[in-house]
Amino acid sequence: MKRRLALLKLSAAGLALAVLGGCGFELRKDPELHFKTIALQGFNPNSGLAEELKRQLARSTAVLVQDVAKADVVLEARRDTQDKSVVVTTSAGQVREWQLHLQLDYIVLTPAGDVVLPLTELRMARELTYVESQAVAKEQEEAALYRAMQYDAAAQLMRRLAAVHLPG
Repeated sequence: MKRRLALLKLSAAGLALAVLGGCGFELRKDPELHFKTIALQGFNPNSGLAEELKRQLARSTAVLVQDVAKADVVLEARRDTQDKSVVVTTSAGQVREWQLHLQLDYIVLTPAGDVVLPLTELRMARELTYVESQAVAKEQEEAALYRAMQYDAAAQLMRRLAAVHLPG
């Protein structure tokens, strides 16, 4: 009886995989970039977003270069900020909820200065509840939310860079 049940489960799993394969289902892959080299400019010196973008670029086919003249495209950050604002306070003035913000304004250029992607604004926000008795845990949660936003922003940026096709 156990053997029959195991065979039934195995055949059901095989059928599910066949249906998924037949419908065109495919796991998301890293975006394929259509240029060989890229340079990053204008990011804040200790930008977590720039670091995440470098990690994601390392998994791609494009090579990150320091010299703008050697790059096929230049990703120039015009604004790279993260901050937080108070959303909810108590009648005693205690903060109960923050809103975390990540902002990136960027433009993609050729080394000659020709615009490949015009100035684009990327904005993200996350809500963070706050309780003074859990201050340390909330600081860690805030850092984790910022890291998640940086990952999401870098992934969006990589997908947008994958749409870039250089002339010629």
